[in-house]
Amino acid sequence: MIFPQVSATDVAAVAAHYDDLDLFYRTIWGTHVHHGYWRTGKESTEEAVENLTHLVADRAGIKSGTCVCDIGCGYGGSAKIFAEDYGARVIGITVSKKQYELAQLFHAGLADVDFMNCDGLANGLPAGAFDAVVSVESSEHMQDKAAFFAEVSRLLRPGGRFVVVAWLAREQPGAAETKYLLEPICAEGRLASMASAREYEHMLVAAGFQDLGFEDLTRKVKKTWRICALRCLTRISSHQFLRQRFFDSTFPNRVFAKTVLRIWLAYTVGSMRYGLFSGRKPWVDKL
Repeated sequence: MIFPQVSATDVAAVAAHYDDLDLFYRTIWGTHVHHGYWRTGKESTEEAVENLTHLVADRAGIKSGTCVCDIGCGYGGSAKIFAEDYGARVIGITVSKKQYELAQLFHAGLADVDFMNCDGLANGLPAGAFDAVVSVESSEHMQDKAAFFAEVSRLLRPGGRFVVVAWLAREQPGAAETKYLLEPICAEGRLASMASAREYEHMLVAAGFQDLGFEDLTRKVKKTWRICALRCLTRISSHQFLRQRFFDSTFPNRVFAKTVLRIWLAYTVGSMRYGLFSGRKPWVDKL
C-alpha cells in the first residue's frame, strides 16, 4: 500500500481539493470526473467517459428498477446515465459541496436521481437498501478501506452487486517510483492511499464478498492522462482565471497541475494501473 508522506488526508481535505479545483476539472475534462475508456481507440473523449459508465452499469447488473448508490458521484454524470439509459433509481454521494450543488443544478429534472453531500462512510442511509453500489475513483480517498468495504456490504441487499473502479499501484513498485511518483500523486491528489490489485482483492475477500472479478483496464484508459496533460498546458495558458489560480502561491491545490504530468508519466512507465473490481454480497450471512 502506498501512503502519502504528509499528514493523513481526511474528508475535509478531499472536499476542499474538489471544491478548489472545480473549475479546473470541468475546464480540463468535463463533468464526468473519471477516466475515459477507449474500447476501439477511435471514440471521442465524451464517448470514452460514457463507455466507462456503461461498463460499470453492465458489471453491476443495473437495469430498470435497480436501486443504485453511487459513492463518490462527482457531478452526477454517471447517475444520470444509470437513470436515463437503464431506468435505475440512484442516490449519489459526494463530499464536495461544489459538486453537490452543481449535480443538483445539472440534473434537476431527473425524478429518479437524488444527491447527498456527506462522507460516504457516514451517510445515514438504511442498511440493505440497494441492489447495487458503485464507486468510481473514490475508494482511493478512503483512509480506512476495510471500513469502506464494510459500508458497501451494509448498504447492499443480500445478493446485491458492487463495482469499485480504482487507481492502482503496480505490484511491488520500486523505491524510486514510490518516492518520486506514487507518494507525491497520493499527497497532491488527496489520496489516503493507493493499493495494488492484489491488496484490493485481499480486502474484498476479508469483507466476505463472493463471485469476485477483476479487470485490468489500464491499456484502454491511460490515454486519459495524455489528453489531460496537453489540455492542462493549453487551457491554463489561455484561461485567465485558471492561470491566476495556478500562479497564486497561496492557492493550496495549485500543485495538482504538475501532478497531471506526474500521473501521465506513472502510467507510461507502468507504476500505476487502473482496474475494475466486481462482486456480490452473499445471499445468506455466514454463521
